[in-house]
Amino acid sequence: MLSAVRAQLVTTAVHLPPAYRTMEDTRARIAALGSPYVPPSGLLEDLTGVRGVHERADREQASDLAVAAAAKALAAAGLGIDDIDLLLFTSCTQDLIEPATAHIVAAKLGAGCPVFDVKNACNSVLNGLEVAAAFIESGRYRTVLITSGEAPTLTTRWTVPDHDAFLRALPGYTLSDAGAAVLLTAVPATDDGPGVLTTAFTADSTAWDRCVVEAGGTMHYRPTSPEPTYVRLNDDRLRDAAIGILPLALERTAAELELVRRSAFVAFHQISMPQFHETILQLGLSPDRCLPTVAEHGNAASASLPLQLVTALESDRVEPGDTVALIGMASGFSVGLAVIRL
Repeated sequence: MLSAVRAQLVTTAVHLPPAYRTMEDTRARIAALGSPYVPPSGLLEDLTGVRGVHERADREQASDLAVAAAAKALAAAGLGIDDIDLLLFTSCTQDLIEPATAHIVAAKLGAGCPVFDVKNACNSVLNGLEVAAAFIESGRYRTVLITSGEAPTLTTRWTVPDHDAFLRALPGYTLSDAGAAVLLTAVPATDDGPGVLTTAFTADSTAWDRCVVEAGGTMHYRPTSPEPTYVRLNDDRLRDAAIGILPLALERTAAELELVRRSAFVAFHQISMPQFHETILQLGLSPDRCLPTVAEHGNAASASLPLQLVTALESDRVEPGDTVALIGMASGFSVGLAVIRL
């Protein structure tokens, strides 16, 4: 009989492009491009609490961001790419519709293992973690490299006709490019040992149209205007969906919620500072066990959770043996949770 195994988080890495755009830079670009509406100075900061975002270089692809983070993760773990049994690419953005961006990442890293993409908006990395942990626990693969390359600044709208359109486009101004990588490997499952302790997900898919980027699929395969290429918030219904489903999801996972509240550190998807504070209140968390990375780095999409975890590790907020909780929220609308002992 096979011994029970668990997926241990070996290392997490993040790559942030060096180019940094402040919210004042954003306002200046909107004005320079001749937008009929230009937000007053300071409005973007006041509404979002975000100081600035990272931007990829012009020819830098989502796969390049993922590769940069993956190289850091492999080096930190002391592993080579040949030690990887499965490679996942988990991201909102992608290099091409066909093939899977995981193949491009693997080619750039020199990987010869099986690969595939996992895509679920800003929960992509968290869903990738769930998939990887399940494969490891089943004995299918031993070591899995989860990669992410986010380039959501491509969906930012730079010309808006009026204040209302500006508010619909507001999420795009806080989006930040980033790469992330999470390396998992099999270890024996013990009561107090390291590893992914639990994952839980739920969804309200009737909310799929609350926040959209329409281009690239069959609905708008060849858009005749740039409108479908922008991220667009439809009224306040995305916020309403989040407020409604988050408590419901947690009520269904009471045991997991107790693990969250006892965790040394809790990371959750962040899109703005008002949302950061609202989520802390909703979850009944102590603010000193969370980090508001969105203020300095913006909304890094599915790289948001790895970014928070790396920041916590680098600032000695957590150490081996601590339990951390990762809570994902994504348009569509889905909520996910992973609890991990380091």
